Amino acid sequence: MKNQDIYILGIESSCDDTSAAVLRNGVLLSNVTASQDVHRDYGGVVPELASRVHQQNVVPVVDQAIRRAGITKEMLSGVAFTRGPGLMGSLLVGVNFAKGFARSLGIPLIDVNHLQGHVMAHFIKESDDDTSAPPMPFLCLLVSGGNSQIVKVNAYNNMEVLGQTIDDAAGEAIDKCSKVMGLGYPGGPIIDRLARQGNPRAYTFSEPHIPGLDYSFSGLKTSFLYNLRDWVKEDPDFVEHHKEDLAASLEYTIVDILMRKLKLAVRETRIKHVALAGGVSANNGLRNAFRQHAEKYGWKIYIPKFSYTTDNAAMIAITGYYKYLDGEFCDIDAPAFSKVTFE
Repeated sequence: MKNQDIYILGIESSCDDTSAAVLRNGVLLSNVTASQDVHRDYGGVVPELASRVHQQNVVPVVDQAIRRAGITKEMLSGVAFTRGPGLMGSLLVGVNFAKGFARSLGIPLIDVNHLQGHVMAHFIKESDDDTSAPPMPFLCLLVSGGNSQIVKVNAYNNMEVLGQTIDDAAGEAIDKCSKVMGLGYPGGPIIDRLARQGNPRAYTFSEPHIPGLDYSFSGLKTSFLYNLRDWVKEDPDFVEHHKEDLAASLEYTIVDILMRKLKLAVRETRIKHVALAGGVSANNGLRNAFRQHAEKYGWKIYIPKFSYTTDNAAMIAITGYYKYLDGEFCDIDAPAFSKVTFE
């Protein structure tokens, strides 16, 4: 080890955000993210464009993260990177940069599962005396654009998926319904903003009845589409006149599906330490429902800061830090992977 202190550089490039972060002994020193606006015109992330912009952003973003941390690259102890899941072209930019950077410095390379990173965001420290992390074991509701899962977290390297979506993820359903309404991309923040002004019980949409702790959102999406098509036939300006109520009702239905399964998971496991993670955990409706359930059922809850909900390198760096302590390094030839899974 070069220093008594452990400095970990984290690199995240799984979708359309290029991010780099530096931690010292688990405490966050910097977290820099470059987002891509080019996809708005297409109503979704275009993989080829995303990978090209990552190539432009990765060097300056890493440089800024190291500078803002107040260190030099020679002080780094290891490089953690998102190996997957994600868009293969985007992942390869971060993976290849991390490999070259780590080899040039002669320091260990640490691969991180993107989903594991979202859960581990709760362990990012902002000061040496930060004790906000949940105790093990705890349950985590992980909801993002590509994933919806209930995870039992036994340790940082021992996470058990109790239930997950069998088709669309919650965030994906929100984005697609927003697109059908012509509201723009990304749909999550738009639906969230409009829902605050609408009546959540104005409209009723189909809720799937999936056994156990698994989710399904494709039926809800189809129900929303068919209902909207019929309403627009009667009134071409229906969406413009009712977009707040539509957003609120859509959000209410999705949150109800998520919370019903989470409540069942708490009952089955008897674990009352419960956390949120992932991009959709920034949604106000979900956060409010989460707090209401905690008050009603006696849960101890953990809600991440907004800056740690979306894709960011701080969550990759903290996972890398724990793996570094255990000597869990990866080989230089470790490939990226796009499949949604926990390792």
